[in-house]
Amino acid sequence: MKEELVVQEGYVMEEESQLTVLKTSLFFNGDGFAAYDCKGNLVFRFDTYGPRSRDKDELVLMDPHGRSLLTLRRKKPSLHQRWEGFKGERTEGAKAVFSVKRSSIIGRSRTSVAVEVYDSPGVEYLIEGCFPQRCCKVFNAARELVAEIRRKVDPTTSVLLGKEVFCLCVKPGFDGAFAMALVLVLDQINGDNYFHIDTITEPLVHPAAEDPGLVSPVP
Repeated sequence: MKEELVVQEGYVMEEESQLTVLKTSLFFNGDGFAAYDCKGNLVFRFDTYGPRSRDKDELVLMDPHGRSLLTLRRKKPSLHQRWEGFKGERTEGAKAVFSVKRSSIIGRSRTSVAVEVYDSPGVEYLIEGCFPQRCCKVFNAARELVAEIRRKVDPTTSVLLGKEVFCLCVKPGFDGAFAMALVLVLDQINGDNYFHIDTITEPLVHPAAEDPGLVSPVP
């Protein structure tokens, strides 16, 4: 696998890992995310704490203890909805590590998103698919699959769960914190508000392909 961007050494996956991601708020009404490993342990969290109590142009990905792992900030103005990522908690004058933007301003439901890595020539990513349908693949510059977002199937009932619960699959050698940050940006630039049921079909899901060890945790 090509050289990959690492923003948090401790979250680089040694083997293929699947996280169960919940789109929710842990404490108050509002959007948020929580990601759990296959044992039900909280790995990442993000909360808005209500519609008016947080700057929606700056998102902070945290570890289970509330430590800032990555800060994502919206660039303005930007027709492509560009976001920049900073290591840890962003401070004034801090230098961004990467940027994420829509490849085209035409079409919102199914499109590609480009990830540019600063100061690392040759390291770049392309996200293809439809995030509102929880069906996206992240490729590196060599077109190797490094992460994937897909719908989750309840292993006990073989029922396809709602889009507020989905899987984030991270390949070996890829940074799980970086992958989760991409989920936050995708939710902002082409999230559920852009979903058009008439233009997108449900992806085929094979329950047998699901990891039986993955059980949807209850926060």
